[in-house]
Amino acid sequence: MYKFMEQIIIAELKNSVPSNPGEYSVCGQISGSVRKQTRNGNPYYEVELCDSTGSIKLKAWQDSAAFSQAESLNGNEWVKIQGHWSSNEYGIDARDWKLSNLEEEEIANVLAGTEETKSKQTEDYNYIQSVCESLSDPRFRAICTKFLDRFGDRFKRSAGARNLHHARRGGLIEHVAQMIRSAEGICSAYKNLNRDLLISGVLFHDCGKMWENTYPKDGFTMPYDFRAELTGHISIGAEIVNTLWRETESESGEEWELIEPSSEKARIHLIHLILSHHGKIEYGSPVLPKTPEALILHHIDNIDAKIEMIYQGYEEQEPPSQEVLSKVWALETNIVRPLEKYYTSSDQVEPNDH
Repeated sequence: MYKFMEQIIIAELKNSVPSNPGEYSVCGQISGSVRKQTRNGNPYYEVELCDSTGSIKLKAWQDSAAFSQAESLNGNEWVKIQGHWSSNEYGIDARDWKLSNLEEEEIANVLAGTEETKSKQTEDYNYIQSVCESLSDPRFRAICTKFLDRFGDRFKRSAGARNLHHARRGGLIEHVAQMIRSAEGICSAYKNLNRDLLISGVLFHDCGKMWENTYPKDGFTMPYDFRAELTGHISIGAEIVNTLWRETESESGEEWELIEPSSEKARIHLIHLILSHHGKIEYGSPVLPKTPEALILHHIDNIDAKIEMIYQGYEEQEPPSQEVLSKVWALETNIVRPLEKYYTSSDQVEPNDH
């Protein structure tokens, strides 16, 4: 039945199914299979599948062939799910679906991600490196480059969040790179800002998520780390900066003692950016932003997260009308399709021009 079914990635599935329901297959890793009950007390399973582009949940109803397969899942299995996919008011789901195990070569291909994702994340990481190497203050430049040398591999496989934004392998790299681009633009407009401090703050603001939201080298199932649960990514980030700073300062000898402003003052300002970046006490920051760089870091973090959420919403939310899509929970409102950019007839590209 599914021999000639089109195979796509999860991001394509989310984008295609609302307007083109049909038979598709998708490969990935099972991150969970939870037994639940309907209002009438009938059992079903909610199965979550992950790949390099995201995750998706689907139901295995009691009267379906998938029910017994879901019942035997322990999590972490590498599978291909084939079925008829469609969307409804609750999101995307599949019917008449079944799963089969992947071979080693297929698993390696899924782990590697798409060429587009690999290219983008490599470009973003190289951009982060080049900007950090361009910092004028030798103290900020030294701890930023040391951080990348020591934690680069873990950084590359961490997510920006578990659910809300950049919630994918490598998402933290994308988030930080885009925030640096925004910071560079703002620094060019407000010349009195401390660019070195702001860029360093962007790099380190979410570095604690390398424990809170990281993936293992060989999978897409994000574990829960007890250190992150007990202390949170803000505290971990401050600890990482303090450790790197003390270590690098010790290695520098008397060099840092001759720099103004003092190294202790510079360290405290950087720590402040990490501690205050959530913007409000009720959002998890132990202190409010109290410097220009701290205010800007908080806002560009918020902007990048929300832009990611709204564009993700355009792909995933149900459209109650042509222009309006259903509510994105984190944005607290329905969303509306953006106004298309103005263009003239000369801007149009003929098919043969490609």
